[in-house]
Amino acid sequence: MRNMKSEKKQMLHDLIQNTGGCAVTDGGFATQLETHGASINDPLWSAICLIKDPHLIKKVHLEYLEAGANILVTSSYQATIPGFLSKGLSIKEAESLLQRSVKLAIEARDSFWNSAKTNPGNKYRRALVAASIGSYGAYLADGSEYSGSYAPDVNLKKLKDFHRRRLQVLLEAGPDLLAFETIPNKLEAQACVELLEEQSVQIPSWICFTTVDGENAPSGESFKDCLEVINKSDKVDAVGINCAPPQFMENLIFKFKQLTKKAIIVYPNSGEVWDGKAKKWLPSKCFYGDDFGYHSTRWRDLGAKIVGGCCRTTPFSIQLISNALRENLK
Repeated sequence: MRNMKSEKKQMLHDLIQNTGGCAVTDGGFATQLETHGASINDPLWSAICLIKDPHLIKKVHLEYLEAGANILVTSSYQATIPGFLSKGLSIKEAESLLQRSVKLAIEARDSFWNSAKTNPGNKYRRALVAASIGSYGAYLADGSEYSGSYAPDVNLKKLKDFHRRRLQVLLEAGPDLLAFETIPNKLEAQACVELLEEQSVQIPSWICFTTVDGENAPSGESFKDCLEVINKSDKVDAVGINCAPPQFMENLIFKFKQLTKKAIIVYPNSGEVWDGKAKKWLPSKCFYGDDFGYHSTRWRDLGAKIVGGCCRTTPFSIQLISNALRENLK
């Protein structure tokens, strides 16, 4: 049993080593679902497709694998038991949908790998599946994952109670990794760490914060304070930033390198800005889609061990990252 546990915990480290020191995670999921015609204007966001369009979820996973992703993040970011219950589903149905998010990613990974390994010119490695666990703010669907301002009654116990059953159900589905995403404050980071300890989780996990100023967590707390509880736990294997503007990444990687010995992961958004009045995305003024290739090597050289994309990035973005990192190894 001990060897099996050790092998599971080693998976992420081995993947990083086997990809030349920097693995590639996938990109924007909801963005790509919309490309295929999915309607996700819903409090469940992309997780609504677990009910309506599971075939599209698998299709998007396959597209990111083809683009060179070494890690698939499941479609469970905004999938929660309370969220599904609000749609009139039963607890059993809600838990089944959570498990479906992992199973769809595993099915996509396995079918892709079975095909790829028969190709003598195969440039791919067997991808890992990371079960996404979005922040409490993501469930609220009120943008609070980007402010860190939860209601006064949201304490450590409430956050642990909110995440506990979802974590258990996702683990039962057999992912390779756990990915806690867009964590906005120290309190929720502590809740995640304590749950990992209490559940005796034996697979690797990462905790990613987001940021709106490029310096601190959305709550205004310093990353030094936020990482304090994470650094004490051997249940967390990587820490970093997701869904923040890409121009923040260099400074944040440098900052995190000074604050932690854990692997650093960054998967920023595209840098585009949502215009609420015009109801459309505006191009970034300082970062362009074609820049992902060049900048991914910069992020790797500064110390990032996992690089990918978040909102508004696409398989093309991931292909640029994958190609750039692989080219640098030749």
